Amino acid sequence: MPLPVKFGVSTWLFTSPFQTSSIEELFPKIAQMGFDTVEIAVEDPSIIDGNAVKAALQKYKLNAVVCGAFGPTRDLTNQDPAIHEICFKYIEDCLDLCVLWGTDFFAGPMYSAVGKARMLPPAQRRAEWDLAVTNLRKVCDMAQQRGLEIALEPLNRFESDLVNTAWDVLRLVDDIDHPAAKVILDGFHMSIEERNVEEAIKLVGDKLIHLQVAENYRGTPGTGQTNWDAYRRGLEAINYKGTISIESFTPNNQELAQAVCIWHPLALSQEKFAIEGLAFLKQWAQ
Repeated sequence: MPLPVKFGVSTWLFTSPFQTSSIEELFPKIAQMGFDTVEIAVEDPSIIDGNAVKAALQKYKLNAVVCGAFGPTRDLTNQDPAIHEICFKYIEDCLDLCVLWGTDFFAGPMYSAVGKARMLPPAQRRAEWDLAVTNLRKVCDMAQQRGLEIALEPLNRFESDLVNTAWDVLRLVDDIDHPAAKVILDGFHMSIEERNVEEAIKLVGDKLIHLQVAENYRGTPGTGQTNWDAYRRGLEAINYKGTISIESFTPNNQELAQAVCIWHPLALSQEKFAIEGLAFLKQWAQ
């Protein structure tokens, strides 16, 4: 039987940062390609007109998923409480956009800053873990007050030293111990960190509320070394019914390319990346 899923694509595949002027450039194109969902990467809420996005989602009959961007000034494991407050305000703004756009959760590696990868003494690592747990419990309260959940994303070891695997993120969710704490998995990171993708998906189980995919080299789905049969078996085993989004990045934005180490195009064009990736996923899901 076909997988009962929707398909989305991240705005990061085409542009960075997403802003109001991105709407008419991207939404008609994404809808015409045949995607159900646009995954909106919110880097700076102040440059996004939420009502304009809502109108465009309705116009082009697209669902929305909202993902966050977490750098050094949005680090819930920082020792400075002022940094936490900056992060809380950013997350609050993103949660409000979720409500406005009719999406059920806010996703991302919001436990720490992306790129924070160090060898730490056990006591310091435990202290940062405890900070993440405490602060994310507050984030869960913020989400729950709005009828939302959060989806926490493991990153590979080169982008985070705190949460790298399905087991790590499940332990984090268990320690947070809040009904709003859920999981997003990203196939690129899993290709680096997981020994068995199928078992990782089964381990997370019903906590999985979103899945991002690209190839092992962060390229077009279906063109690399990914074990797509294992993904399918895992998703079928947990009866996954959410969205599967293509997430990769444009190399045209230098700041973003530096952050994610994409130095050259991964397809002949970003449009070709999206079209061919969606065609593969729709065939794979049958």
